[in-house]
Amino acid sequence: MHEHVSDEFVKKAQRDGYRARSAYKLIEIDDKDHLIKPGMTIVDLGATPGSWSQVAVQRLKGHGRVIALDILEMQPLAGVEFIQGDFREDAVLQQLENSLAGRQVDLVIADMAPNISGISDVDQSRAAYLTELALEFSIKWLKPGGHFLVKVFAGSGFDDIIKSMRDHFEKVATRKPKASRDRSSEIYLLGLRRKE
Repeated sequence: MHEHVSDEFVKKAQRDGYRARSAYKLIEIDDKDHLIKPGMTIVDLGATPGSWSQVAVQRLKGHGRVIALDILEMQPLAGVEFIQGDFREDAVLQQLENSLAGRQVDLVIADMAPNISGISDVDQSRAAYLTELALEFSIKWLKPGGHFLVKVFAGSGFDDIIKSMRDHFEKVATRKPKASRDRSSEIYLLGLRRKE
């Protein structure tokens, strides 16, 4: 708790009006890779509490669309369409796809993590499964040239995810933003320009 309260990014988020410190992860990655541009359609998977959606809406500058999905409730956010449900369930995925109405997406961002059980093998496989689902969705719905940013955890299955992403994107990069805690095994994989 002390670490959280004294965390510079927690304090900064409170000052800047972001819902969580994770906003700065997306800000740093987007400053480097220029993923978000006005006019885009963006899907935010695992969105609650909504800090990545906040960043996306700001950077779209009133031109574009953000659809956010999470199993947990999210307080309404201007400019964001929110779907509450479990991304692993077909009915929820169908609801997301229906909201797209056949229109392809420019960017998928996924800062998802499973509920942690404390059993590392179980947690790793749950996290890898969420990543695979997010990748499948991206392959199906991203425009050619669209981008995919996903949180993964170093460990078993990591190499398979990178290989799979390389099959579908022109370039795959890793990002470890400053707001990501040093002791965390999380890393962000960025699939740039989905292949035709």
